[in-house]
Amino acid sequence: MVEEPADNPYVRDPDTSFAPVDDLDAATAREQVRRLREAIEYHDYRYYVANDPVIADRTYDALFDRLAELEAAFDLDDERSPTRRVGGEPLDGLETVEHVVPLLSLQSSGDAAEIREFDRRIREAVGDVTYSAEPKFDGFSIEVVYEDGVFERAVTRGDGEEGEDVSANVRTVGSVPLHLRDAPEFLAVRGEVYMPRSGFQALNERRIERGEDPFANPRNAAAGTVRLLDPSTVADRPLDVFFYDVIETSATLSSQREAFDLLRELGFRVNDETTLVEDVEAVLDYRDRLMAARDDLEYEIDGVVAKVDDFEARERLGSTARHPRWAFAYKFPARTGETTVERIVVQVGRTGKLTPVALLDPVDLQGVTISRATLHNAAQVRDLGVHEGAAVRIERAGDVIPEVVEVVDDDAGEAFEMPGTCPVCDGPVVEEGEHHYCTNASCPAQLRRSLQHFCSRDAMDVEGIGEAAADRLVEAGLVESLADLYALDVADLAALDGWGERSAENLLAELERSKTVDLGTFVYALGIRHVGTERARALAAAFSLDELLDASVDDLLAVEDVGPEVAEAVVSYFDAEANVETVERLLDAGVDPERRDRGDELDGLTVVFTGSVPGYTRSELSELLETHGANVTSSVSGETDFLVVGENPGRRKRERADEEGVETLDPTDFEERILSRL
Repeated sequence: MVEEPADNPYVRDPDTSFAPVDDLDAATAREQVRRLREAIEYHDYRYYVANDPVIADRTYDALFDRLAELEAAFDLDDERSPTRRVGGEPLDGLETVEHVVPLLSLQSSGDAAEIREFDRRIREAVGDVTYSAEPKFDGFSIEVVYEDGVFERAVTRGDGEEGEDVSANVRTVGSVPLHLRDAPEFLAVRGEVYMPRSGFQALNERRIERGEDPFANPRNAAAGTVRLLDPSTVADRPLDVFFYDVIETSATLSSQREAFDLLRELGFRVNDETTLVEDVEAVLDYRDRLMAARDDLEYEIDGVVAKVDDFEARERLGSTARHPRWAFAYKFPARTGETTVERIVVQVGRTGKLTPVALLDPVDLQGVTISRATLHNAAQVRDLGVHEGAAVRIERAGDVIPEVVEVVDDDAGEAFEMPGTCPVCDGPVVEEGEHHYCTNASCPAQLRRSLQHFCSRDAMDVEGIGEAAADRLVEAGLVESLADLYALDVADLAALDGWGERSAENLLAELERSKTVDLGTFVYALGIRHVGTERARALAAAFSLDELLDASVDDLLAVEDVGPEVAEAVVSYFDAEANVETVERLLDAGVDPERRDRGDELDGLTVVFTGSVPGYTRSELSELLETHGANVTSSVSGETDFLVVGENPGRRKRERADEEGVETLDPTDFEERILSRL
């Protein structure tokens, strides 16, 4: 538990009748700021972690406002200041960061026999063990790193090897310490960001009142919020965190229990339901107890986790490539209920995917009223035999998303069939495997997402059109296809809510600048399914734009890394008359996709990056080097020529480079030895 600061006048019954700022000298202001920060950090701990505040909310607000006032008046801003919790300027994007160590997933099952088998293997390998039994949170996993007790960065789990840097957003969460007292020199911890049930309901009520779509569930709300590009918006949303693992530290720990003790001592929020149990039968009892109590909890859980407590035993057990052998997630069964399918409608997603949705006679499922459920695709509808009027059993898959799992009473109604044209725009629909897609990129159901993608940094790089701006342009009827962007004028834009002449002029200047673009970037910007930045560059290297428009499946299959699914998607895209018209209108508007020849200055060179290189995104560097003949890969091997080590690098790639004898370059060396050759 965090100790109360000694001799700090802002901890107990603070006097908030402050002297005017103009009466303070710089030294007095700095000292008051130091004490205010110390006190506010303690009050944050008491409120968010200990759930036992010692001052009233209005007193806290007065202390916080005074701190912000002094920081502004005396230019005393600091990244560690509690005032950073209110957010900051919008971000350009989320950089990719390598994890300190890989964040592995867990073995999981809802079958008691499987966790008993897990226990048998454990005892055969290392003998009797004690388990740490913990709730399995249904939220969003993050890694948080501290150096010398100072919050350094927060990273999403991503693919387990790398994640997105969400430091600016996680910094706004009150239960995340920004400064640790008496902390180890290095500490990396893992936590679960979640949205409390009460906060989730209140947030959805506000969204509905503003005419916005409500979030589907707390997990999606938490995950979407953490990855926003506006920290100020994140600060206004009710996020919280439970910390449950010490990933790596310079301190000495021998067990999970000691790790939890350290987390609590340093002021991290640890769940009170964590406990030690002696055997697997006690884990089963623990799971049954939490399953019975979960509806009364303020946070979502979808099972429990059993971890071998002793770290030495964990070392002996080791890990597979995907999961540790010393931990197991024992999942809760999905919640179920029975009701009747009133109608089946087809929903068009932002990528053009058509998804059948069952509209249900509302049924209460563990306190939640369910009125619609996904049917995933036509094949599932056919296999289940679902049709209008059928009695069905539904489950909340993953404990959240409703889906139809069984027909329990079939009255032989008319079989469901997917539409031959898009139900939103009447555009052509193509079938790809089990899925159906609308191929019209100007379909209103897809347009918002397509517009945002087209203007994104790795695409046309039009600053000023994010999610909110894309929504406004479509809702106002100013953009009905991507080509309409280049027909916008100042008067139309300035008339939109929140816009003015200056912002309108800035956007038009951005659009004008974007007209000169390389062909690979332009192809990626079109948003063709399965065509990411690397495949777009490969297509641009193999075809001119005219050739690509007329390419057959066989032509496309001749390009490296283009398989049947990608080839079919490209052909389907350019077979749609509306898409070809959009491309022609973009060209008529002055967009000039240049086919850049691949240079040979770096021919044969293989480069890997870890950490960020100032002034570039990872995508920009990859494109730059590959345009000049280099091969940029994601992992270090004996074939790698250089590992570029930027800011906030991961450890694993550096260790691999040492093992393979691969030369490492810092950003300065990279500039001098590689970029200078271009």
